[in-house]
Amino acid sequence: MNRLKKIWFAILPLLKNKYTLSLILFFSWIIFFDQNNLLDRVENIRQLHQLENDRIYYIGKINEDTERLKELKSNSGNLEKFAREQYLMKKPKEDIFIIVKD
Repeated sequence: MNRLKKIWFAILPLLKNKYTLSLILFFSWIIFFDQNNLLDRVENIRQLHQLENDRIYYIGKINEDTERLKELKSNSGNLEKFAREQYLMKKPKEDIFIIVKD
């Protein structure tokens, strides 16, 4: 208990100083209450990283789809293969068996 009193009596003069009190209020305002506060800024940075990761993913998907589109336009056999695999299209009097892997 004696130790707490020593700490309290060391901090008390600092809290009575108007400049120290002003700085404490200023920093608490900046961290918690300002329009661009620190908490919102951290959340925005996290969201920015997520959006950058999404952007990289979608650019990769666009490149894959562009390559697939070029392949489909270049050969009609590829078009038939794509239609059969992706849309389960079939020729008349033909059976399709779908194998689902667990």
